[in-house]
Amino acid sequence: MNYSYILKQEASKEFSDAYVWYEEQQEGLGESFIITVESKLRKICNNPFHYKIAYKQFHEALTDRFPFLIVYFIDEKNNLIVVTAIFHTSRNPKKKFKRTRLK
Repeated sequence: MNYSYILKQEASKEFSDAYVWYEEQQEGLGESFIITVESKLRKICNNPFHYKIAYKQFHEALTDRFPFLIVYFIDEKNNLIVVTAIFHTSRNPKKKFKRTRLK
């Protein structure tokens, strides 16, 4: 079964901020970041249980080219992946779960 996904507001902001930062570093790098994250999100939607549970019901998947974790939980009832963070791996790991709430 294929799932769809949504980004919580904070995850969406992290995604946008990272895009802007990478694009400022080198033209086109932000686009590569978007492609990389969207590719990982498609893989998550195709097989959400493949990625490890990191905390309670929250899974995390490392992006392939950039040092970011996608933190999410699975809403099986609605076939939905809820992304709660697009988290840079150099940040304090305790912060990636502070704002995580179901629904």
